Amino acid sequence: MKVLVTGGVRSGKSHHAETLVQGEAAVTYVAPGPDESEDPDPDWALRLAAHRERRPASWTTVETADVATAIADSAGPVLVDCLGTWLTRTIDLRGLWEAPVDEVTDVVRGEIARLVAALERPQPIVLVTNEVGLGVVPAHRSGRLFRDLLGEANRQVAAACDEVHLVIAGRVLVL
Repeated sequence: MKVLVTGGVRSGKSHHAETLVQGEAAVTYVAPGPDESEDPDPDWALRLAAHRERRPASWTTVETADVATAIADSAGPVLVDCLGTWLTRTIDLRGLWEAPVDEVTDVVRGEIARLVAALERPQPIVLVTNEVGLGVVPAHRSGRLFRDLLGEANRQVAAACDEVHLVIAGRVLVL
């Protein structure tokens, strides 16, 4: 079973995703966002700590931007949290925020294709993402670029999943 969990910030996406794999003995938790050394923001550090504290000791955490390889290397269930931080880190690591849109799009599309191919594995995979297309048009180029590319990633990953769950205010709607 492949499930994409989407919704707004602080909607309960991560908690819901964790419940989907809760009964599994050994889960690989893929954290693609930056760690504290890459992003020394104290608020980000608090978020990371809260997520780490919630995870069962039996889960293995893999902190990497290479989500496709982390999925391919895992023998059991996988939880990826989240595609928004994966996209940000993918662009950050390549220094592409100011690159021409076509160049950024080509790189990200290649990474999306790798991710979608990894989802063909037989084990359960739950992916968390942000729903960014419901708000206003971002004022800055980086915000528009992020919104557009994450929207594209979400569509392609959703097409490769068996289910998509929309989480709003802690409530889950299976689409």
